[in-house]
Amino acid sequence: MTLKICFIFIILFFYGCYINKISANEECQLSRNNDMVDDCNCYISDLNQLNNQRLQPLLRQIVKKNYFRFFPVNLKKTCQFWPTDGQCSLRTCAIKSCPIEKLPETLRDSFNNNKLNRLINTKQDEQNNEIQCSTIDTNSTLGLVDTNLSEEHKKTIENWMKFDDVQSENFCDVDDETSTNLEYIDLLANVERYTGYTGISTQRIWSAIYNENCFFLPDSKLYYELRQKRLNANKLCLEGRTFYRLVSGLHSSISIHLCAQYFFPILGGGYSGTDGRWAPNLEEFKRRFSPERTDGEGPIWLKNLYFIYLIELRAIYKARDYLQSQTYFTGNQTDDLHTKQLITNYLLKEIEPFANHFNENDLFKNGNEQLKVGFKEHFHNISRIMDCVGCDKCKLWGKLQIQALGTTLKILFAENPIQLQRSELVSLINGFTQLSTSIYRLEHTFKTCLKKNTEL
Repeated sequence: MTLKICFIFIILFFYGCYINKISANEECQLSRNNDMVDDCNCYISDLNQLNNQRLQPLLRQIVKKNYFRFFPVNLKKTCQFWPTDGQCSLRTCAIKSCPIEKLPETLRDSFNNNKLNRLINTKQDEQNNEIQCSTIDTNSTLGLVDTNLSEEHKKTIENWMKFDDVQSENFCDVDDETSTNLEYIDLLANVERYTGYTGISTQRIWSAIYNENCFFLPDSKLYYELRQKRLNANKLCLEGRTFYRLVSGLHSSISIHLCAQYFFPILGGGYSGTDGRWAPNLEEFKRRFSPERTDGEGPIWLKNLYFIYLIELRAIYKARDYLQSQTYFTGNQTDDLHTKQLITNYLLKEIEPFANHFNENDLFKNGNEQLKVGFKEHFHNISRIMDCVGCDKCKLWGKLQIQALGTTLKILFAENPIQLQRSELVSLINGFTQLSTSIYRLEHTFKTCLKKNTEL
């Protein structure tokens, strides 16, 4: 009899757990279905479905292509705003730069005027070289690169070398691709993840970035008001809300990447050691986003991730004619064609139904050109603040994602036909992929942390 009662109790216990789990998931899902992205006519649940089922696998393919995997960046610029605290010496802060001689020759020479003639006059019977960066921490190689150039490819290279004549349309500083301090970074070998770079330095960086929005809120520190006193962003004008939500959404995305790939050193090893493991840190995620630890603000910050995602999606689609005209040339004809097909036949078609949920024409109405100039100047300052980051890997991804956002705004507010440098296009696609991965992580890595009473 006792055994029978125990058996019934066990069944009821697990049944109760099962029902509670279903109930929690249902409430969470209902909350998501009923929640819309602020200032955008789009449900978060629809974006989750688009991103996690269709775009995320597609974007992962695209950023592995030779055209998009190498990003030119100058990590040696001087901080213009305050004396720096020196460089982070942690092993996890270091990057693996790809030596220029290991890059595909067509890509390498496209940034060097002095070598262009030699590249164009390459003999047709020149043998292909196998390209492989010795520092790449992956199992795959770059593949064979054909250095023989057709007339179409020569024109492509010339377009890469053109600096955008319409400088007034830039919303961020773009590193000079002819600088002697420029490095070519293989993004696949330097993924964005936790580095141990924390403390006063990072707080000063983010505080400076948020405070660049102060011109929308006179005589106040927006960072303090919005992040500490819970000032309702809806009290700002549309331009101010847009600025804040873009920065907040990017901040959330970066935080998710750090939480998803967090380094747990062995006991006593620290971050300068070589032993440890990379894994999601659920406790760190809760610290950054749970309502209990953020005075209820965490879910709002996560919602802003969907806002910046939708804005960058909008820009990619608006630039569709430009994207369709590109050859994505690296010299490997098969790979280049596949890259173009992924962009033209798949990415642009997938995002089309979601491309009109934000109308940039609602910004800077009534001929308020001065507000637009201020908006642009402050984004320029944010890109310059990235030069003050003391961690090379953090700086790399910060510069890339700020440039992606600057390129997004450049596309949305361009008054002339779009002309992008290659680095802008690379940053745009990689930056959007980072946002996509963050949304994917919310569903597949941190779903257990998204409690039923959150707004997501």
